[in-house]
Amino acid sequence: MESIVPIKGKVKFVITLDSGVWIFDDRKIDLNTFFEEGSIMKDELEEYTKAVSKHWSREIQEGATYPPTLKTEKKYEKEKVLTGTFAMPLTPFLKNAEPLEDASKIILETAAGDYSFGIDEADDLLMGFSKNGKPLKEDGPIHILFKDGSNRENPITDVKAFRLE
Repeated sequence: MESIVPIKGKVKFVITLDSGVWIFDDRKIDLNTFFEEGSIMKDELEEYTKAVSKHWSREIQEGATYPPTLKTEKKYEKEKVLTGTFAMPLTPFLKNAEPLEDASKIILETAAGDYSFGIDEADDLLMGFSKNGKPLKEDGPIHILFKDGSNRENPITDVKAFRLE
């Protein structure tokens, strides 16, 4: 089972995606809550600012020592990683590959055949990489889900490559 998936074709840079390291990426989306709360993508800068503000307020109020609640929060986050179901947005990786101007389609190469999407539909695609804390080994390494949740129970599986045409 190969966990490396390339983005190739009409791109300036051919890049490879390794879904095995995404569990450590802050851009990951918890699918257990994403579809229930709606497809609201968070502004990364706004989220970072809120997190830093919260940390700063805590240090001012409680000092630089870590209170028991912070230890509990860290334990909860660690447990969530070990049992969660996660996905990554496709768009940042496509931007890094820099599609050529004449690229208009994204072809998902899978074991069952190819799926075609317009390049403008990339924002609606999520790459699932973990289910219940486990990597997607049998029909992975990546599943493609739509942000609207319409294929949540039946995602596109066995994704082997992204090809831009």
